[in-house]
Amino acid sequence: MIKHRGETFSGYGKVKRTPGGKKKSAVLVKKGGKTKIVRFGDPKMSIKKDQPARKASYCARSGGIKGKENIFSPNYWSRKAWNC
Repeated sequence: MIKHRGETFSGYGKVKRTPGGKKKSAVLVKKGGKTKIVRFGDPKMSIKKDQPARKASYCARSGGIKGKENIFSPNYWSRKAWNC
């Protein structure tokens, strides 16, 4: 267990749910000497990645957003949750 700024995470790169938070999920990321909490996802929406048309649409739409290869970007983690 890792504590960072009062929050407990099971490890670096392990996504956790944030019930009651402003975002659906959070992940603790470490790259080099820099550590950051990345929050992503709309808590009011469910993702339906099991539906091929929705998954294809999301992956195409989010592919053009900046930061899809940056580990400190919410888009990176959201695409990872959708398996894009």
